[in-house]
Amino acid sequence: MEEELRVRLNDHQPSKIFPVKPKSTPKPLSKPETPDSRYWSSFKPHSIPDLESSVSAVAFSPIHPHSFAVAHSTTVSLFSSKTLSPSRRFSCRDVVSSVCFRSDGALLAASDLSGLVQVFDVKERMALRSLRSHKAAARFVKYPVHDKLHLISGGDDGVVKYWDVAGATVLSDLLGHKDYVRCGDSSPVNDSVFVTGSYDHTVKVWDARSGDSRWIAEINHGGPVEDVVYLPSGGMIATAGLNSVKVWDLIGGGRMVCSMESHNKTVTSLCVGRMVDENRIVSVALDGYMKVFDYGRGKVTYSMSFPAPLMSVGISPDSSVRVIGGSKGVFAGKKKKKVGDEEEKKVVTSFWSVMSEVDESRRRALRPSYFRYFQRGQSEKPSKDDYLVKERRGVKLTRHDKLLKKFRHKEALVSVLEGKKPADVVAVMEELVARRKMVKCVSNLEEGELGLLLGFLQRYCTVERYSKLLMALTKKVLETRGEDINGKEEFKGILRNLKREVNNEIKIQQSLLEIQGVIAPLMRIAGR
Repeated sequence: MEEELRVRLNDHQPSKIFPVKPKSTPKPLSKPETPDSRYWSSFKPHSIPDLESSVSAVAFSPIHPHSFAVAHSTTVSLFSSKTLSPSRRFSCRDVVSSVCFRSDGALLAASDLSGLVQVFDVKERMALRSLRSHKAAARFVKYPVHDKLHLISGGDDGVVKYWDVAGATVLSDLLGHKDYVRCGDSSPVNDSVFVTGSYDHTVKVWDARSGDSRWIAEINHGGPVEDVVYLPSGGMIATAGLNSVKVWDLIGGGRMVCSMESHNKTVTSLCVGRMVDENRIVSVALDGYMKVFDYGRGKVTYSMSFPAPLMSVGISPDSSVRVIGGSKGVFAGKKKKKVGDEEEKKVVTSFWSVMSEVDESRRRALRPSYFRYFQRGQSEKPSKDDYLVKERRGVKLTRHDKLLKKFRHKEALVSVLEGKKPADVVAVMEELVARRKMVKCVSNLEEGELGLLLGFLQRYCTVERYSKLLMALTKKVLETRGEDINGKEEFKGILRNLKREVNNEIKIQQSLLEIQGVIAPLMRIAGR
């Protein structure tokens, strides 16, 4: 019976086969891509060589093409935002702590740990002003947004200074912080209002127009303040301290709007970046992370890690370049252009080229690049009711004025002496005396140039309008260049004439004193 059952089971054939597939491993869950992540990941990394030291500050020029300055060690390097290659370098006396561009991009201000604030000409690569008043390290320097004549600086002495750059003087010392002043920013809507942050946990709002040195508002961040920035509206600020970034409403009385505490270590720097039509707060910290904070919704929308602690961050005004300074160099990113944008531009250009070929009137239209555009309407005569506005022609500078603007003092003096206009020569000499460069110019003159100066002094030193300055200058020239003048044949005639003119002037003065001595008693008697 058992054997028959086994045979039946072996003879059974399955009617249909169903293949079974092995179970696949589950796919990892990935976060959906957001507009913020797409935008910020479009910045492709670029390496900047030869920057191995810690980068303490980054600043972008407000003028196109928005070159940026990087402060590392005792040097400020200027980079092109198009090629990300260095173009100029400026040297300071100590480690640079902060840099800032003027509103026109022509000047660059830098502060260092010796307490010195210097103003550089970007094109000429020369220091125009050296502002020294801080008794400790200067930690930040800032130009007001549209003001070209003043500077704001603060340092470890706890003093905020408001500078007159042209006169190299301090207009006001703003006292109120009880610890190191480490950061500051100026209002985007009012050049006289600015904020400063300190290690005493406070952020103070100042107004340069007020007569006293009191602040107009105060905010307590709750920890040492590392950085503070104004938001584009001008009514809100963002502060960074410890591992938190906080947004405050100044118009609402200093009320805290929101707070972000996603960093694990101290937040070192803040900046405001524009993403399409919205603004974002970008922060970097010692934990090596860059965070993008949407303060409208109060949450972090993007995060990116770097292989070193981060010290500073900056984004260009056109949002095309992002630069992050770390403890081991610069991490630069440049936004990649989208293919769709380039195709759209090609379509637009082709469309207008076709239109210009078809429409002849378009090609003959006046454009600013045509000569006829500037000649239009010049032959028309004004009517009786028209009001004529006279053009103000710009003052054409002479050669010595141009040399004085470039601080080439000796060449300016020689140039005006060759011009043989005594009023201009005396004016240049007075300017050199005010700049304390007259003695140095005289000591650097060559023999031919010294002969020009002595000839001018011989002719005009006794003229009443110029004698007060020129007589003192003549004495100084004979004292400093006496060895060069003695024994030279070309100077003997000039010295002889100079001596004769001085003696004649002395005789005239003695005669006038004698006449004054005779007249004075008579005048007293007449007065009685």
